[in-house]
Amino acid sequence: MTLHASSAVLLTVAEMGRADRLTIARGRPGIELMERAGAAVAAAVRRRWPDGSVAVLCGPGNNGGDGFVAARLLREAGRTVRLGCLVPVEVLKGDARSAAERWGDVAPLDPAILDGDPVVVDALFGAGLARPLDGMARRLIDIVADRRLPCLAVDIPSGVHGDTGAVLGAAATATATVTFFRRKPGHLLMPGRLRCGPVEVADIGIPDDVLDGIAPATWENRPELWAGALRWPSPVGHKYDRGHAVVFGGAELTGAARLAARAARRIGAGLVTIAAPRAAHAIYASDWPGTLTLAVDDAAGAESLLDDPRRNAVLVGPGHGVGEITASYACAALARGRAAVLDADALTSFAGRPERLFSSIRSTCVLTPHEGEFARLFPDIDQGGKVTRARLAARRSNAIVLLKGADTVIAAPDGRAAISANAPPTLATAGTGDVLAGMILGLLAQGVPGFEAAAAASWMHGAAAAAFGAGLVAEDVVDMLPQVLRKLQAGRAGE
Repeated sequence: MTLHASSAVLLTVAEMGRADRLTIARGRPGIELMERAGAAVAAAVRRRWPDGSVAVLCGPGNNGGDGFVAARLLREAGRTVRLGCLVPVEVLKGDARSAAERWGDVAPLDPAILDGDPVVVDALFGAGLARPLDGMARRLIDIVADRRLPCLAVDIPSGVHGDTGAVLGAAATATATVTFFRRKPGHLLMPGRLRCGPVEVADIGIPDDVLDGIAPATWENRPELWAGALRWPSPVGHKYDRGHAVVFGGAELTGAARLAARAARRIGAGLVTIAAPRAAHAIYASDWPGTLTLAVDDAAGAESLLDDPRRNAVLVGPGHGVGEITASYACAALARGRAAVLDADALTSFAGRPERLFSSIRSTCVLTPHEGEFARLFPDIDQGGKVTRARLAARRSNAIVLLKGADTVIAAPDGRAAISANAPPTLATAGTGDVLAGMILGLLAQGVPGFEAAAAASWMHGAAAAAFGAGLVAEDVVDMLPQVLRKLQAGRAGE
């Protein structure tokens, strides 16, 4: 299976429109796609809510057309169905008009359609809505929310932007969502993801190979994207085959570098050295005995340390302090062509002078900012959705950019982007970012390419936290990594 044909592909609104057009151009009528979409919606209603009345809210486009089909099929199955449309039927065009005519008399939308607390099918607007909800559509969505009515969204909850996940003034909160062929970025990005509920992807007859003509570049971050790039120990290998990672530690906040070093070792780096100021050396040396330690007090010492070509991957930032010395360590690693992860203080050390950093990046480099750090490095990249901003930053810096959050986005300079959706809220605790940085470092040390290393580490970070459950602290993520790695090695990552 080629990467672009993967079920992990996410299609933008424009790309999904192109998939529809390519399918129709091959001879499959648009009304057939609409009939299959409506059938999937009707089936989801019957499966989730076997009894009770149904209110179908139809909009002016093909999303409304899907609603007309679903309403007709539910009525034919014996359900009580009330339907209203946002516009007169004479305004509808093409397949949506045909679907409306097959339904019969079309009533205008009115709040009375929600009397009796029915199951609601939100077929007002799909993923392509680009303006805030208003008028009767807004009124009905507010009523659905106020009454907490069960709601099935068609494609995406009305009011959620399909490409960015932004809520356009207001949006339905769906109990579940049925979308078609492939999901959209807005199903995974915040805050839209919180409005979707479980998302079911229905097959409506669009063949997978239409993706050949679309060449999508956005995916949900899942193992199928990067599992083939992981490096597993060889029966004839030795520790240097698995890389020698270096973590630069700070003088005061010593826990950050120690957590990162543990994570780098646990994920498979052959050797890990913490290079730290002489005054704090004893603290680092008393930690895990398998972690090497060296005293480094200045940029000259860092450069000398990196003269050994076997030290092939470097992490700068966690707990290191903001300032010139941190920036100089990062530049030293990049000047020597080492694979580098720059996190936390290393990023802020280049605030106000990002070009100094960007001009130094000539080898694999992963930047791991949260939103505040991102704004310090890329103050003018403040418009557009999270994927767009991460892509622009990656292109400008020539680095992999991992923009953190509940919807972490990993973007490469060549335009590839992945969205992580498996991170549990328990990761919002001190030190987990240091663990993530160390995991990326450990994979880079083993020779995993930058985009794949960042994406794999992000996914494993979430999987380890989810496997541990409640009460998580940063150290627990490290301790759960062997379980995650065993499943990946056995090809059972989805269990």
